Amino acid sequence: MSDFYQTGVISTLHRFPGTKVEKMEAEIKKFSRQQPVTLLLPSLWSEFEGPAMPRIVELLKTVKYLRQIVLVLDKADEDQFRRARASFADFATPVRVIWNDGPRITGIYSLLERHKISTGERGKGRSVWLGMGYILSDERSYAVALHDCDILTYSREMLARLCYAVSNTSMSYEFAKGFYARVTDRFNGRVTRLLVTPLVRTLQKMTGYPPFLLFLDSFRYPLAGEFAMTTDLARIVRIPSDWGLEVGILSEVFRNCASRRICEVDLADSYDHKHQELSPESGDSGLNRMAIEIAKHLFRTLAGEGVHISDGFFKSVKAMYLREAQDAIRKYNDDALINGLLFDRHIEGLAVETFARSIEVAARAVIEDPLGTPLIPNWNRVTAAVPDILEQLRAAVEEDNR
Repeated sequence: MSDFYQTGVISTLHRFPGTKVEKMEAEIKKFSRQQPVTLLLPSLWSEFEGPAMPRIVELLKTVKYLRQIVLVLDKADEDQFRRARASFADFATPVRVIWNDGPRITGIYSLLERHKISTGERGKGRSVWLGMGYILSDERSYAVALHDCDILTYSREMLARLCYAVSNTSMSYEFAKGFYARVTDRFNGRVTRLLVTPLVRTLQKMTGYPPFLLFLDSFRYPLAGEFAMTTDLARIVRIPSDWGLEVGILSEVFRNCASRRICEVDLADSYDHKHQELSPESGDSGLNRMAIEIAKHLFRTLAGEGVHISDGFFKSVKAMYLREAQDAIRKYNDDALINGLLFDRHIEGLAVETFARSIEVAARAVIEDPLGTPLIPNWNRVTAAVPDILEQLRAAVEEDNR
């Protein structure tokens, strides 16, 4: 993005013209002698059958500075697991594929359940948590970088910029969050634009601008799936297993990091990936389900910060949210006009109406159950319950990859 604005809460590392990716990669390779980075990829087998993942694999083959690549493969049978491994066969960088559905890994989940450690429902959050556990078992990575596997506009520069902030030995960041412009011939990123930002600003006005909401509002794209963190931080953060992963991670980072150790990094001029349907009639799928899970995480985090929530509070939230969101639609309409972009105010309005109902559903769920589904425990707690769990996890993965 072509500006140099700093929010004042966290550091914003911009992307200016003229940056040379080769120079950045050479610097990261030098930094890796002291602060090596492992790349974690949570993936579904279906993403290998789409257009994005094969291209990501080809580009990763040319990256020389990573300590290793760990791919957590979900919803795959044995043949698909072997085919996924084969796609990384000629890599110079060490690669491990974790077969989430294999008997050894399901045995790990069963062991944890017997020790009263809930790993939550199947999904990206559980895959991220498991991958972090495997990386921690190695004890040779300083940081973990993570990105989604459905990025259609993936580039080496995107990965390098994500890794640079946590690998640079003269910087002191423990956590780096990616951001980018979700713009093609129109605005994308509806959940961020029309739910998260208006809702966060509504809640700030209603609760007196608590530090957590100021922190969350400092990120230009809080729902970005790309982030990097030190392994020390990875050891102590809890991971949501539902679709509130990104907001849940940010709430954990807020609890565990000083703001001066947190940054956001501009990764690309534009970004495109697999788009979810709005699903206005169903709260069990699409952006509607995502909105419900995000709102529940926000409300429960605020309750944990001491904000009193009630039925009357949520009625006011919905009314104020609608006003904030409608004002946002006006701003985006004007922004689209001056840039010659397509903009459908009716579709935007339908999204806001859907998200308003999502807020209602989330509010009822929080009132009925203020605690909700617990986050997956951090690895410090897991190793306290099962002291040799990291060794068992590592052995299971290594055996699968023989």
